[in-house]
Amino acid sequence: MNETSRELEIGTLGHIPVLYQEVIAWLHPRPGGVYIDATVGLGGHAAGILEHSAPDGRLLALDIDPKALKIAQQRLASYGERVIFVQGRHIDLAKLAHAHGFALVDGILLDLGVSSMQLEDPSRGFSFQAEGPLDMRMGAEGPTAAELVNTLSEEELAHIIHEYGEERFARRIARAIVRERPLHTTKELADLIAKTIGRRERIHPATRTFQALRIAVNEELFSLEATLPQAVELLAPKGRLAVIAFHSLEDRIVKRFMRQESRNCICPPRLPQCVCGHRASLRVLTPKPIRPSATEVAVNPRSRSARLRVAEKLGPEGIGA
Repeated sequence: MNETSRELEIGTLGHIPVLYQEVIAWLHPRPGGVYIDATVGLGGHAAGILEHSAPDGRLLALDIDPKALKIAQQRLASYGERVIFVQGRHIDLAKLAHAHGFALVDGILLDLGVSSMQLEDPSRGFSFQAEGPLDMRMGAEGPTAAELVNTLSEEELAHIIHEYGEERFARRIARAIVRERPLHTTKELADLIAKTIGRRERIHPATRTFQALRIAVNEELFSLEATLPQAVELLAPKGRLAVIAFHSLEDRIVKRFMRQESRNCICPPRLPQCVCGHRASLRVLTPKPIRPSATEVAVNPRSRSARLRVAEKLGPEGIGA
């Protein structure tokens, strides 16, 4: 099946993997290669990795969402024992990889976006477009968005909304939430925010607050910071790490990590000589992030904010040895 046919197939199934061709080109899966899709979702990127690593490439498909994982299993069933499915968090990447025989791999993908399936299911509570419970959990464990909204102090809510949503009206929104709670549904919260700050931009007034709560519920930034070093440790020399981020906070973490791990010394500039002993472990392959084409955005508007960064694992000699 050619690339165009595959994209059409994926599109008819309701799932369009973001930056599909770019991910496959940069990961460059090959026969006999060993790969990890640490956020397999509905399996779009994973199908490409398995197809391009045929006939004997292997893939560890990891996801915290049991519903998504079940769909991925169905979609990728034809690849048989070449793919192993594991429900788990990517923050546990190293432990899960070692447990399933993926201790040294040729490529790792992290797609940090929320899938269309998750957004469009009102029962998950990710979207303000439809009435649903304030849940927002990727998995089945941990506090829901409703618990945060109804128990945190005004100060704590304002901090989350400002830091994770980059919302300039965070204090006003937090004050309104505390005054009007308990709040139980997405519509209740979205309507309250719209009434509190009005529609001042093209996007819905609740967009940034919903993003902030989702990040807080799933500890997304903390998990990303903890996962990236594990991914580097799992890579074989010349293995590649590809990360797709969808907002500036995630992308900033990835950019900073890759830049730091591409340097031999990370001491403060004021020190006359290196005392950190840090050795470069990565070579950055994308100094600027790869963005979706205008054609892709037209087909899949949710891809417009995606940014792909890729780095390659160095050998033991590192840089400048």
